[in-house]
Amino acid sequence: MDYFPAFLDLRDRPCLVVGGGDVALRKVRLLASAGARLKIVAPEFGDSLSTLASENGYQLVRRKFRSADVLGHWLVVSATGDALVERAVYRCASAAGIFCNGVDDIDNCSYITPAIVDRSPIIVAISSGGAAPVLARTLRASIELLLPAGLSTLAVLARQWRDRVRGRFDDLLGRRRFWESVFDGPAASLAIAGDIPAAEAQMAELLDDAGITCAGEAWLVGAGPGDPGLLTIRALQVLQTADVILHDRLVSAEVLALARRDADLISVGKTPGGQANSQDEINALLVDLVSRGKRVCRLKGGDPFIFGRGGEEAEALDAAGHHYQVVPGITAAAGCAAYAGIPLTHRDLSQSVVFVTAHGKHSIDNLDWASLARDRQTLAFYMAVRRFPALMNNLIENGRSPDTPVAVIEKGTTPQQRVIRGTLGQLTLLSEAHRIAAPAMLIVGEVAALGTTEQSPMPQSPRIYAKPEFKIQEKRLTK
Repeated sequence: MDYFPAFLDLRDRPCLVVGGGDVALRKVRLLASAGARLKIVAPEFGDSLSTLASENGYQLVRRKFRSADVLGHWLVVSATGDALVERAVYRCASAAGIFCNGVDDIDNCSYITPAIVDRSPIIVAISSGGAAPVLARTLRASIELLLPAGLSTLAVLARQWRDRVRGRFDDLLGRRRFWESVFDGPAASLAIAGDIPAAEAQMAELLDDAGITCAGEAWLVGAGPGDPGLLTIRALQVLQTADVILHDRLVSAEVLALARRDADLISVGKTPGGQANSQDEINALLVDLVSRGKRVCRLKGGDPFIFGRGGEEAEALDAAGHHYQVVPGITAAAGCAAYAGIPLTHRDLSQSVVFVTAHGKHSIDNLDWASLARDRQTLAFYMAVRRFPALMNNLIENGRSPDTPVAVIEKGTTPQQRVIRGTLGQLTLLSEAHRIAAPAMLIVGEVAALGTTEQSPMPQSPRIYAKPEFKIQEKRLTK
């Protein structure tokens, strides 16, 4: 994070603007809208700025900037367009420990004014850290369309009810559940539409609901194969709602960064070479958290019901009498193959696709190899890297041609994706030559020869998402 975002209370605070032209006028208006007490210094002032200052009692100082001008102010804005003056203002403000913004001059800024969406008291600020101001303004325009004008009415109503809600619910969890019920329900729609009496009637009904804090809930959520742009809208909603997130090791940091900031993140995945959390332990933790009234997101790579053991967790929750929902995700075979340009089925080459887990020796021994070795079908092997020799030998021994195309997609859908292509008879050699490491998806079948020809393609995701520059602090399940 290049800049720490913050909202400042400037009501009746002394602020300095250096400059007297149109740019300074815009900054004066912005600071004035926040209630700042303004002093403006410049050798000359435009007519509009002079009139505005006169009407509102702002102090105009008609001379060049002096270093002492910054003293006693909370905030300084330099809007002269003169590089030497901007630098002088910035140095004086920095020396005095005062934040300074040099308009359109990132080198002379200790803070940046963001693009603003104003639905006071709801304020949305967007900043590119000075790298791309036009992009920030473009994002602002998109957000403006999403937020109804009546949102400010809803926020004011919520402020008026805060003390009443605090008196009804002693604990933070109860208050949070109440407000979630308000903002996700008809009360919010009524307030935004301007029908305050009806909105308050709905809120009063929710306030009298003694069971609002009692029930915990679980979601079994598919995080997809890696690219955050492949999350479903519902998965994103759950991440923003859950109190606790139990996640697998391979769920990316970019996906976890989309969780609610105050949610507890608990890793329950296996670390290579480390101690594994048993499924029974994970089930017990999941049931215990829901029993304590928590809203729990069990976040799994891919889809929770495709080799994710989500069925076992659903059974555990059901046996304990807990409510749960399943949020499907894009399974690794579909996501990785698509990013490699490989169609899993093709009218001329493959009329079926089989998803196979190759995790563990006993899984290999129990597979129906004669069925898997049939022509004109696509095989998608999960968790197969350590079993490549056995997979290759069993398929060939049961009749699949050694010349059958294969593709190994390592770290699929991520910026580190590699696609290694060859034939079934070369599989072991390919793995050794390219040092293929998990996670990797193996595609066997004629369709594996299709798609991109490069070894490491990664299509650009059409979605824009943030890549956090911080290390997520996690909890781990301990025995």
